[in-house]
Amino acid sequence: MIDSKSFYASVEAAAKGLNPLKAILVVMSAEKNTGSGLVLAASPMAKKLFGISNVTRARDVPIHDKRLMVVPPRMNLYIQENQKINRIFQQFTAEEDIQPYSIDESLLDITDSWQLFGTTPYEVARKIQLAVKKETGIYLTVGIGDNPLLAKLALDLEAKHNHSLIAEWHYEDVPDKLWPVTKLDDVWSIGYRTAEKLNKKHINSMYDLAHVNPYLIKQKMGIVGSQLFALSWGIDRSLVRHKYQAKGQSYGNSQVLPRDYFLQQEIEVVIREIAEQVAARLRSHHKAATVISLSIGFSFSEKEKTTRNGFGHSMKIDATNTNQQLTKYAMRLFREKWQHETVRHISISCGNLVDDCVEQLDMFDTKFINLKNQNLDNTVDEIRKKYGFKSVVKLSSKLEGATAIERAGLVGGHAGGNAYE
Repeated sequence: MIDSKSFYASVEAAAKGLNPLKAILVVMSAEKNTGSGLVLAASPMAKKLFGISNVTRARDVPIHDKRLMVVPPRMNLYIQENQKINRIFQQFTAEEDIQPYSIDESLLDITDSWQLFGTTPYEVARKIQLAVKKETGIYLTVGIGDNPLLAKLALDLEAKHNHSLIAEWHYEDVPDKLWPVTKLDDVWSIGYRTAEKLNKKHINSMYDLAHVNPYLIKQKMGIVGSQLFALSWGIDRSLVRHKYQAKGQSYGNSQVLPRDYFLQQEIEVVIREIAEQVAARLRSHHKAATVISLSIGFSFSEKEKTTRNGFGHSMKIDATNTNQQLTKYAMRLFREKWQHETVRHISISCGNLVDDCVEQLDMFDTKFINLKNQNLDNTVDEIRKKYGFKSVVKLSSKLEGATAIERAGLVGGHAGGNAYE
């Protein structure tokens, strides 16, 4: 398991001819996109000197300190560098044995190839580090294991603290290296809430988890209990080349609003924009949804008043991928649950997909309005595909609170930037 250390910040440092480990630099989103601005990545030295993390708000960043460089994100450049790094990985193992895990992590199975490049997997890991450093200037952290799980645990729990940035875990290391861990949510795949549930069951370390009755924990926590028990013993039978295929595919979109929204008109403008974005994704994959889900996240101040984070609601619908129908259903879900709380996050997803080659006709729709709307949506999709999203927008996207036009040029919710600036 290979991680590009402080990836966004490292790419920016390398682009400036600086050592990524010594540069004092943060990549921070523009205020207009996140309300107060947010640190997306901080160099190791920035973290050490100023205690900056990857979720630090702009107001907490010492931007007036002349030692600190603050740069805007360039998501297109980061994608380009990620692709370059993964091409280097292909020099050491087959393409089907590489699984990009995120924009800064990749999983490599070198079982069949490591002997071609060194006397030990550790030596091969070092050669991969040097190859990427020479080509991109970026430092890699590497976890080596007998399976993907052990490689990930070696990366997260040890490699990041080693001078070589490499750690190697085998099954026989589990009692000495994994079982002593007491902060359970430090372990990959165990979140804060799961850790709390385990603590309430008097499971306070990975040793405790490894020595519970496996049948009892499965009875209490379901299949997750069995997975956690296997995790505590370092067991993982997955193969990288056997790619996971989700049983229930869905398409969705979400947005953190640029400020707190409390006016119904402004909130519904954004809901409509997101619903239409999801509808366009469905049409591009020739799918229609039979379930729609809406999730609303409250603002920080609202959470303190109501002690609720927000609400989520789903409903079954007639198969559709039209803007008008999906917007109508999303609005219904919102109006049924919203009680004038202040909103900061909106998410819409559509699932239980079917092919859109068949259209369910409405016997009361004698003028075939639904079919006409579908043709109109498809026409707008084609225009946007050729000339860009902003070539055709609804007038409501010019209203106060609308965000679609501003977000049209973003990549992953942040500025794409010019990769060659």
